[in-house]
Amino acid sequence: MNPYIMISQEVKQAIENRGAVVALESTIISHGMPYPENVKMALHVEQIIRDHGAVPATIAILDGVIKVGLSEEEIETLAKAKNVYKVGKRDFSYVISKALMGATTVSGTSLIASKVGINVFATGGIGGVHRGATETFDISRDLEELSLVDICVVCAGAKSILDLGLTLEYLETKGVEVIGYQTKELPAFYSRESGFFVNYQLDTPQEIASLLHAKWALGLSGGVVVANPIPKKYSMDAKKINEVIEKALEDAKSLGIKGSEVTPFLLSQIKHLTEGSSLQSNIALVYNNARLAAEIAVEYAKK
Repeated sequence: MNPYIMISQEVKQAIENRGAVVALESTIISHGMPYPENVKMALHVEQIIRDHGAVPATIAILDGVIKVGLSEEEIETLAKAKNVYKVGKRDFSYVISKALMGATTVSGTSLIASKVGINVFATGGIGGVHRGATETFDISRDLEELSLVDICVVCAGAKSILDLGLTLEYLETKGVEVIGYQTKELPAFYSRESGFFVNYQLDTPQEIASLLHAKWALGLSGGVVVANPIPKKYSMDAKKINEVIEKALEDAKSLGIKGSEVTPFLLSQIKHLTEGSSLQSNIALVYNNARLAAEIAVEYAKK
């Protein structure tokens, strides 16, 4: 095993027995919401996965060691910590060599999950091509990583702050299937509608697991995006949320916010402008994705 990676006994045993395991990112804990709501959310996500027959594997870097499967105490530590690095591929070597604390992004989580043999990953929404990227070239590392590693990412589509059309074009170029779970339309994170369409609609976890086996058995490397719409109860009006996003983008531009700081700022502004309802929607879709990811992992392990 790699000396920089430590896998919890529960997760290690599940991987060795070819059981159902679901990877979880940790930036949602450190950067997604305040304490103690972040701890409550993280523990509930793990419980949902266990309730549906799989083992949760939250991934983060603690004191320079990549942990795959966090204890409750480690989740608490991460949730309270300040100055936690957001870690994608480019950041691992620095954070590890300096023995720092880091939270893995979608790309970072996908990379480590694939290295240790985990094929299913639940998150909120993937990153993608940012609005205005034709000028800024601001494209999330998530898309490139998804094209390289064998991972099934269950999400509520790409974050609605992005250019969804260009994000789909990028994924197509990289050969990454975008599967709509019981929908032909790409969900847009906070809302169930986007006006864009997925590549294929599949209606059961069994169908998705069969697609994963067919893809990887053929040696077709790379990931699969499963777009799982937010529950109707928590879905926000697409026109209204888009107006809020446009206002948040204007605020970011006027304040000179760029690079990795853009997404956290936009999500915070959207929460403020929607008077907290966007946070409730965010939590609901994460729980929904955890459930589906566990069901897919269970079916995948049966093959």
